[in-house]
Amino acid sequence: MRRVDKKKGLLLVYTGDGKGKTTAALGLALRATGRGKKVLIIQFIKSPDRTYGEKIMFDKIGVEIHQTGVGFTWTKTPQEHREALRKAWLFTKEKITSGHYDVVILDELNNALAIDKFPIDDVLPFNEVLDVIQNRPRAMHIVVTGRSAKQEIKACADLVTEMNPVKHYYNEGIPAVKGIEF
Repeated sequence: MRRVDKKKGLLLVYTGDGKGKTTAALGLALRATGRGKKVLIIQFIKSPDRTYGEKIMFDKIGVEIHQTGVGFTWTKTPQEHREALRKAWLFTKEKITSGHYDVVILDELNNALAIDKFPIDDVLPFNEVLDVIQNRPRAMHIVVTGRSAKQEIKACADLVTEMNPVKHYYNEGIPAVKGIEF
């Protein structure tokens, strides 16, 4: 029988085209916080210039959350996105290697790694990202969300959940809803 290391941190990946990836990760953050775990949330695409319900709530309950992006790729110049992602990655590496957290959520990291509209690997180097995730502090859990998870991340994950759209109100012309999407 295989011996299980119960103190080894897990890598969880929520991916796919369906809604619910960030929502699942934020629910996990609440659960972990309730169990006394120190949680860090880093959002790679969302901008600190906008207000998000999760940021309001996590600030109230003392969970560290950072929006490090500049918004969707079509809202700013490639250089603005590149600079934001460069800073986000340096910040993320520092936080993960500090060992101060039990759970680190890398929200929309998959989306950032999948950008193909402009060069990305020099500011968010995939091999380095993979190395930091794989060599994180032993007991740290990491959650990675976003569409288009790379095969290498899925291969080293302990859990991969793919959200598949079956029906969505966007298709009926209903836009993003306050309290549901943001």
